[in-house]
Parts: sequence; C-alpha cells; structure tokens
Amino acid sequence: MAKDLISRKENYSQWYNELVMKADLAENSDVRGCMVIKPYGYSIWEKMQAALDKMFKDTGHVNAYFPLFIPKSFFSKEASHVEGFAKECAVVTHYRLKQNAEGKIVVDENAKLEEELIVRPTSETIIWNTYRNWIHSYRDLPLLINQWANVVRWEMRTRLFLRTAEFLWQEGHTAHATKEEAIVETRKMLDVYAEFAEKWLAIPVIKGVKTESERFAGAIDTYCIEGLMQDGKALQCGTSHFLGQNFAKAFDVKFTAKDGKQDFVWATSWGVSTRLMGALVMAHSDDNGLVLPPKLAPIQVVIVPIYKSDEEFEKVNNKAIIIKNKLLEKGISVKYDNRDTHKPGWKFAEYELKGVPVRVAIGPRDVDNSTYEVARRDTLEKKIYTEDNVIESIVALLDDIQENIYKKALKYRNENIHIVNNYDEFKNIINSETGGFVSAHWDGTAETEAKIKEETKATIRCIPFESNSESGVCVYSGKPSKQRVLFAKAY
Repeated sequence: MAKDLISRKENYSQWYNELVMKADLAENSDVRGCMVIKPYGYSIWEKMQAALDKMFKDTGHVNAYFPLFIPKSFFSKEASHVEGFAKECAVVTHYRLKQNAEGKIVVDENAKLEEELIVRPTSETIIWNTYRNWIHSYRDLPLLINQWANVVRWEMRTRLFLRTAEFLWQEGHTAHATKEEAIVETRKMLDVYAEFAEKWLAIPVIKGVKTESERFAGAIDTYCIEGLMQDGKALQCGTSHFLGQNFAKAFDVKFTAKDGKQDFVWATSWGVSTRLMGALVMAHSDDNGLVLPPKLAPIQVVIVPIYKSDEEFEKVNNKAIIIKNKLLEKGISVKYDNRDTHKPGWKFAEYELKGVPVRVAIGPRDVDNSTYEVARRDTLEKKIYTEDNVIESIVALLDDIQENIYKKALKYRNENIHIVNNYDEFKNIINSETGGFVSAHWDGTAETEAKIKEETKATIRCIPFESNSESGVCVYSGKPSKQRVLFAKAY
C-alpha cells in the first residue's frame, strides 16, 4: 500500500491533496476544474445526505427538483444577485454541433439559442419564477422546499472538494407570510447545520452573521457556521440567508393575506455542499491518513484475518464470520477483508489510510484464547477483548471515538481563538504558521474591512451570535467599536 504522505507540518496543502487522492475520495477530472468523486468518497457524501435529509424533513421540508438551465433574463431581475455571480457563470449559447468540410466537429452557428441559458450557479431565480405560479394566498404558505443538485461556478483556481467548477450540494428555498417567520426559518436551518457539523462531522463551529461585504448576493442577512482547520485557516461550513422580499419583488411573487390585502412574500435560502468533505479531511486527519468520525465512515469496523495455512484460515474464518454477523445485527457497517492477495500488514496500512474507525484482527491464537485484538484509528491504541464482551465493547468504542474526535477538535479550536487589541499583534498571529481565529474590535466600516484583507489576507469570518457587547477601539483605525468580530485566513 503506497500510503506514504508528506507531513502536515511540511506542506499542509500537498498533504491534503495527496490524502484525498490516496484515500480514494476523489481525483481530478480531464474536464478543467472538475473532479471525479470515487465510490469511497461518495459513500461518505451519501451518509451526509441521509443525515441532513432526515433533519430537513423532520423540520417540515420536502424535496423537489428544478432545471439546471436558467434563462439569462432571470438574472437581470435582481441586480445584486447577478453582480455577485456574473464572473462565475457558464453560458450555453448554441444547441447543436456539426462536422465541417475538414471533418472537425464545430458549433453550428445556425443553431443559436434565442435566449442564452446560464448553467445553474444557484437556483434563487429559477425557483422564484416558479413560486409565482404556486403562491397565491396565505393558505399556500409557508412553502418549505429543498433541492439536492449540482451547480457550476467557473472557478479559476480549484482544489478537490474545497473549490471546483462543478460541485454537489443542497439548497433550501422557503417562502413565508411574515418577516418574523422568515428570520426564524433562517436561524432554525443554521442551527440544523451546526448540529450536523458537531454531531456527525465532529467539527465544532461558531455561529454568526456575515458582514455586508461578505453576505450572499441578494440577501439582507447571511448567517454562517465557521470551523477551524488544523492549519489554522477557517472554513465556512454552511450558510443560511434571509432574503427579505428582494426575490419576491423581482419575480412578482405576491399573496393575499387573511385581511384580504396583498403583499410580497418573505424568503430564505440555505445550503451546504461537498465542501464539507474537505472540512472532514482537514479537521481530523493525521500524517497516517484519514480519521473519520464513525457516524460518517463508510466502513465502521474492518475485520482482518491472520493465518499461514488453509487450516488456520478455516479456523479464523469461522470466528470472523460470527463476529461480523453480530456487529451487523447491531447496525454497524462491517467489512471482512479475507482477500488472499494482500498480507495483513498491507491491509492494516490501507484501512489506517482510509480512516476506518475500528480494526479487528483475528489469528489462530486469538481463536484458541477466545480473544480479539481491537485497534482504534483516532488514537492508534490497541486492546484485547474477550469473546464475551467484544461486541458491546466495539459498539461503545465507536461512540467514544466519535466523542473523542470532537473533543480534540474543540480543544484545538478553543486554544486557537486569540483575543487581540492592537494591529501589530493582529498581524503577528494572522501571519504566523499556526494562524487561528483572531477576536478583535472592528469599526464596522467596509473600508477598514477591505484594508485589513488587502494587507493581511484575513477576512471577517463572522460576527458571532454569542459575542457580548463590549466597547473598544478598532485594531486598525482606532475608531470606536461596539463588539469583537472573528477574523481569519480562510479557504
């Protein structure tokens, strides 16, 4: 197993790229800027989908699907929205190819579209154009819809999972009778994302609101959850947007209220993407490979038989099948790797690289002693369990690993939130090898925010919800400030 990885300390970016590919999560496609998500990586995404989909449905949402192609005229209806996405749009202009006199395949200029189509970068415009036909009365509200889809944003600099021209995501789009209902929805879905990040991804996140310059194009407010990766950079792990009546007015989506008056509906949108796959890799993994939280691991337990002869294999095999079936009865995903094409040591390295939370090794002596060697991926510790307690011990171990991974990430995050009061200290921390979140006063102006970003590449990740009002002075301008905000370099 070619598992040798460059260390995180030596080159974190290269370590990440190597790990994503060597662990069979994804690879670069021959289509520029796009990726192929391999079966092992996609199975993690499927587990994410399943957990989130249940959470959405438990909060009253239903799934639908809307077109991949959006008429260009739709984008012109909401000025800030088109400005925000104009530089990333892929445009379809023709609908047919032909063979020219030299035998080359070329665009048929006679097959030009009457109106150019945008390949979906996000779906607010096509969805709100549709909602105009669905919403007439207060009885039609709230409308709570989610879509699982792919989107295209023509990125110039790409990195597997973190930033690709095409990626997978879900996008919720809801309509409400009142401003208050829409704001409650926006916060509720951010809480859903935070719960998923912490309980499934095992990534502690900070909830907050984006500054005006960082908010979603077309939104009144953008709420977010921010995680801290092991290289000290922040990663936005989910966003939820209060859209006000902007899109309702742009697409003339009105409803008749109980009092008979007509008004525009209030809107939200919210989404997470396959970027969470990148977060999962960067938040927990080590120089030996992936470290996966058990709730999202495609294989939670792998069983590796150790033997030298056919007779020994038969002896070990019977025990391995028994333990496999008992674990399956507990709802645990198990792989019994009885391939005779690879030695046990090779298998150990493979599953360590792929982040399988628990490995069980069974040899002839273990059968004789009614014991099993159990190794946990997060700490690399090994322990011997007896036949009487091995199943319940593995069930408990998976829960312990999930919790331990989260606690480790939380400890790292908390140790890397730095409170600073002057610009020199700010720059020293932001430009250090360890980085992290910087909690500092900001004067609230876009000019100061832009200057800090220009000089340090740090952005305001969020204004935390849990941040207390605290009078102070801006670290950059020295002007009065009412509270601290979180800065960091980010992906």
